[in-house]
Amino acid sequence: MERRIVMFDYHLHSSVSFDSKCDAKKIVLAAESKGLKEICFTDHYDFNDEPERQHDIFSMENYRSVYDNIFSDKVIIRRGVEFGLTHWNQNELKTLLSQYNFDFVIGSVHFTGGYDPYFEEFWLHNGIDEGFEKYLKQTLKCVNAHNDFDVLGHMNYVCKSAYNPTKQPLKYSDYSDICDEIMKTLVRKGKGMEINTSGIDRVGEFLPSYDFIKRFKELGGEIITVGSDSHDDIRVGQYISEALEIAKEIFGYVCTFEKRRVIFNKL
Repeated sequence: MERRIVMFDYHLHSSVSFDSKCDAKKIVLAAESKGLKEICFTDHYDFNDEPERQHDIFSMENYRSVYDNIFSDKVIIRRGVEFGLTHWNQNELKTLLSQYNFDFVIGSVHFTGGYDPYFEEFWLHNGIDEGFEKYLKQTLKCVNAHNDFDVLGHMNYVCKSAYNPTKQPLKYSDYSDICDEIMKTLVRKGKGMEINTSGIDRVGEFLPSYDFIKRFKELGGEIITVGSDSHDDIRVGQYISEALEIAKEIFGYVCTFEKRRVIFNKL
C-alpha cells in the first residue's frame, strides 16, 4: 500500500498581515479539517526598496497577542515571518529577530524600483522583459545583502500579478544566468527555497516552477519548503500535495523548522 504523503504548509497569512482579514484560528481549523500535520504562520513585515517610501507597519504586540495564544492538539503550529528583503534593511531584520524567537523566516522580494510588481503601477513603468529582469537583479542584490533568513520566498513572484502583460510564468531558460547566480548565492549561504503554490491559479505553475527547483538541487541546494501563501482559510493547503510530489522527486524530503533549526522530513 502506497504511503500517504504527510502535509505541511509553511507559508500562511492571517489578519496579522496587512493584506489578510482572516482570523488565525480559522486558518488552524482549516488546517485541522484538511489533515495537515504542521503549519507555519508567516505574516508580512514588508519594506519598499526605496527607503524614503512608506513601508509596512509590523506590530510585534499584535503578533504576540495572536500567536502566543493559539494552540491545536491536531496540528503543529509554528510561528514565522515573511520579511521583505531590500538591499538596505539588514538592521531592521536583526532588530525584529531580537524581539521574538521565531521558528522560521522567509525572505521575500516584493519591491523593485519603488513598486510592487503585484500591482498595476509597476507594469505601467516596465515592459515584460524589463520587469522580469529588473526583479531578478533586485533579488540577487537582496540575497547578497542578507544573511538572517531561512528560505527565499516565491523566487519568480514578479510573474504572479494579474497585471502581468502576458499572464505567463517567468521561465528559467529565459533568465538562466541570473537565476543561477541567485541560487548559487543561496547555496553558498546555506539558505533554502520554497515551492509556493499560489502561482498555479495565476500562471499555471508553482513559484518557482519545476525547472528552478531541479536546478537548485543541481547547484547544491539542500533546503526546500512548501507553502500555499494563503491569506484566508479557503486556500490553506491548496496544491500542497502536488508541491510535495515535486519535493519528493527531486529531494526525497521536505524541510520544516523549529526555532530556526531545519528539520528534514523524508517523503
